[in-house]
Amino acid sequence: MLDHLVYSTPDLAGTVDELRERGVDLVPGGPHDGLGTRNFIGPLGGSAYLEVVGPDPDQPAPARPRPFRIDELTVPTLVTWAVATTDIDTTVARARAAGHDAGVPFGMARRRPDGVLISWRIAFPVTDWDGLAPVLIDWGDAPHPSGGLPGGTRLESLRATHPDPGGVSAALAVVGAELAVTAGEPGLVAELSTPAGRVVLR
Repeated sequence: MLDHLVYSTPDLAGTVDELRERGVDLVPGGPHDGLGTRNFIGPLGGSAYLEVVGPDPDQPAPARPRPFRIDELTVPTLVTWAVATTDIDTTVARARAAGHDAGVPFGMARRRPDGVLISWRIAFPVTDWDGLAPVLIDWGDAPHPSGGLPGGTRLESLRATHPDPGGVSAALAVVGAELAVTAGEPGLVAELSTPAGRVVLR
């Protein structure tokens, strides 16, 4: 089940302004302390949401590269997607037994603008198939970020291309994810409908 899309950018403020002008209603998410990043989030319909993530100017540069390719990007990019699971350890073990290393789950947290600290567990796939193999996320008892988001933006379609669509599809199947994958250069494409019109993220 789609949890969220990850749209990375080297210029968080600029990208948020641009998306808002195009009709995507984004609200502050919060900083990821120690990673040098912060995010804004917006609705995609249902319990899915869009995460726009980039460098946090209020944090020092981290010792390690920022996640989601932020430090290597020159333009905003739809880098990956996240799939929700209620038992991340079992999902990871099942995937590994089937030949896909979905990563090692670890804890993360961020403080929302209202002061509430939310935490979750996440696993980044070792072989991510150019961002098409999803990140796994388990919110546990934490309030889901989609709760209380403004309406108006919906995800109309999500599709992918890759030189090895069969390999990608196999990696998706073992974590219970579904995504249309066709042959082509690696990439994710999301089409959104907004009050201002259609928005395509790549």
